[in-house]
Amino acid sequence: MLYIVATPIWNLEDITLRAIRTLKEADLIACEDTRKTWILIKHLEIEKKPMMSFHSYSWNTKVNKILEELKVGKKVALVSDAGTPGISDPWYNLIRDAINEWIKVSPIPWVSACITAICASWMPMNHFLYLWFLPVKKWRQTMFKKLQNKEQTAVIYESVHRIMKTLEDLKNYFWEDHYIVVWRELTKIYEEFVRWTVSEVIEYFQKKEKQKWEFVVMF
Repeated sequence: MLYIVATPIWNLEDITLRAIRTLKEADLIACEDTRKTWILIKHLEIEKKPMMSFHSYSWNTKVNKILEELKVGKKVALVSDAGTPGISDPWYNLIRDAINEWIKVSPIPWVSACITAICASWMPMNHFLYLWFLPVKKWRQTMFKKLQNKEQTAVIYESVHRIMKTLEDLKNYFWEDHYIVVWRELTKIYEEFVRWTVSEVIEYFQKKEKQKWEFVVMF
């Protein structure tokens, strides 16, 4: 059995009882980063649980090992660093391969950063476009031009290193009075929603020092 276990975005209290039970009963936890998952595992007091790192750089070497564990009847819990596995990481490949091997896959639901953010954004959420991180260079201009004609809310993630560039791109491809929503430090102590025009958001973050973590941008 392969369990797709959604975990907290940041606040460790944001985990379901079913997710806790699944992690405790699993024979192996396949995770994006063992150091980050260890924080959750320690919090749940199941430190002795075997873990295996599994990310895009170790795909070829780790996927077969995980499939072997599943084929002999082991229970494997798949978790990402935060949120629901497979949405913002390449793990859909493992899920696809497990299904092709007739291995049962069971999702342990919760939520992801994009859903958490858009539900409190005041933007239309009945039809939205999730784009993960925008291209850094190639196809970036093409992507923004396509978004100019969109009819639904767009949700993107952005790093602290590129947030200002992306805001400037939004200003150039849309207009400076275009309203957007930026969520900073999602579910953390200093969680912050900024709901202004692009120009106002740019001015606001230019005055902020030592920005950290990732951003969720909706427009």
